[in-house]
Amino acid sequence: MPYFDKRVYQYTRIIATLAVYIIGTILAIDSQAQKIVKKAIPDKLVVLTFDDAPASQYSIAAPLLKKYGFNATFFVCEFPNFKDSTKYMTWYQIQQLGLMGFEVANHTKTHPGVSHLSKDQFLKELKYIDDQCDSLKIGKTQTFAYPGYDLDAKTLVILQEQNFLFARAGGDRAYDPKTDHPYLIPSWAMNSENIESIHTAILQAKDGKIVVLTIHGVPDIEHPWVTTTPEVLDEHLKFLYDNHYKVVSLKDLAQYMNIENALSQIKPVFVKK
Repeated sequence: MPYFDKRVYQYTRIIATLAVYIIGTILAIDSQAQKIVKKAIPDKLVVLTFDDAPASQYSIAAPLLKKYGFNATFFVCEFPNFKDSTKYMTWYQIQQLGLMGFEVANHTKTHPGVSHLSKDQFLKELKYIDDQCDSLKIGKTQTFAYPGYDLDAKTLVILQEQNFLFARAGGDRAYDPKTDHPYLIPSWAMNSENIESIHTAILQAKDGKIVVLTIHGVPDIEHPWVTTTPEVLDEHLKFLYDNHYKVVSLKDLAQYMNIENALSQIKPVFVKK
């Protein structure tokens, strides 16, 4: 074989070997992703979550959600002024949210930074909300939201021990179920001043990624810096409705996920862009 032909032959074999390796790697990654995602994630899938149990979530947000036929998750806790029903929902109203078909979920009792709690303290916070829900026949909570987006590695271990499905954090990016840990689900926080940012965020619900939004009071009397006016919420909901988005609660995502596989296969990444 001429020298030139021999070199071409060798290079061809090298390229072919690399191609087989690359294709095999891609197929292996895709197979692993398929084991995590058990049902194709549609474009235009959005999760709405409401934090802190302000009274306006029952009187204003819930009727608006019903108007458009949307589901949502309400992460409840008890701030120090929780007994002031002009500022916060009563447990009867929270029960009614559950009866309306919304998800009632766990935001701890007192809204602490959970990374600063011992395991026993954190479990006590979780148990209080679960006990309240159980007494009202709402059922054990299945998802969790980190107060103030504060979290650490030990928190994830405890949540898994307590059989939570998902936990929502911050991060201002779309949720990719194939690569994001189920206890580190990113979200965007809505308020009255970031209408364009939220609109841009919503458009990212495509190509297997899910948009999760965090909303507080509508309006929020005690925490005005996170308030969303009824008009702004209605504007976003109308956009979602008019453009045929599917709007669900956080626990509804379980229909798309093999959560056990996701928990075992996806390494938690606490700072991700």
